[in-house]
Amino acid sequence: MSFHIALSRDINFDQFEHDASLGLCPRHIMVSIKKRLNARVHSPIKQKISLADKLLSKLSSRPEHWAIARKIAQEVGENDVIFCTGEDIGVPVAVMCARMSSRAKVVVYFHNIDRIKGKLTLMLFGLAKKIDIFMACSSYQTDFLKRYLNLPESKVFLLLDQTDTQFFNPGRVSADKKRPTLVSVGLEKRDYRLLAQATSDLDVDVKISGFSNDANALKKTFPDVMPENMSRRFYEWPDLLQLYRDADIVVISLVDNKYAAGVQVMMEAMACKRPVIISNTQGMVDYLRQTHALKVVKVGDVDCLRNAILELLSNPEEAKVQAEAGYNVVQNLHKSEVYEELLIERLSSL
Repeated sequence: MSFHIALSRDINFDQFEHDASLGLCPRHIMVSIKKRLNARVHSPIKQKISLADKLLSKLSSRPEHWAIARKIAQEVGENDVIFCTGEDIGVPVAVMCARMSSRAKVVVYFHNIDRIKGKLTLMLFGLAKKIDIFMACSSYQTDFLKRYLNLPESKVFLLLDQTDTQFFNPGRVSADKKRPTLVSVGLEKRDYRLLAQATSDLDVDVKISGFSNDANALKKTFPDVMPENMSRRFYEWPDLLQLYRDADIVVISLVDNKYAAGVQVMMEAMACKRPVIISNTQGMVDYLRQTHALKVVKVGDVDCLRNAILELLSNPEEAKVQAEAGYNVVQNLHKSEVYEELLIERLSSL
């Protein structure tokens, strides 16, 4: 049996591994998976785009995804397993492999398929019969896939998300910190308007790392005028780690969504042993059951968010207990090594 990893975008694994060894960034989970499985990695770069690729991209994914999928399908057979890191690459790989007389086994990690275009894609391409395992990090997504495609339990796998606890870990607070600091990270499905309303008159610094390669900042995400105590800038990985360590509270204010937006920030903060306040969204239900390790607030409720912030700021012992509990949850359930073992075991079972 041979293993393959199909990437949604090009990733320089060698650079990641080098930087991680120097403590400049977290380890990339796929670097370890690649080594453990001796997997061949495929990325959608420098592919010759055909007219068919362009036409298929009108239905799903991008032309380069279809181009690399066609190339992969021609190079693999029934003794191969292909792990696709997202539905954007997974759909083309599954469709192209199904055309071959000797089909490889296809595993796709879905992120946000419960949308109109996603539903059309699933049915249009008959993916229930072309994908061997449907994975997701949110039970909302896995439940949707089982129900919508009438899939048996054996074809669906809930794989909860992970973080690198070797990089994200507790450490010293910056010496020049002057007052309590609230930290929030990320753009996807964030509600920084609500956070501004809840904190604009508090004697705190609100520091936001609100940049992303995967999501555009929408006008409704941020207040029209940032409060004087709120700032936003890009943080390199080591600076982001220190930002977490400086946080009295990490606040993840979200609009409701059906996938696990905010999960990475939650885990990174908990790995740094910081107390976390997070919105109770549908997509995060699997991660919010550990109520002793998190303070969960209603989506869009400014009073609930403000009261949660004030409660933790005024009760440092409570905040410390919550942070300890969150740290233990990540160490036991969500560190990279746990995720790695579960994924390898499932892929190998094919």
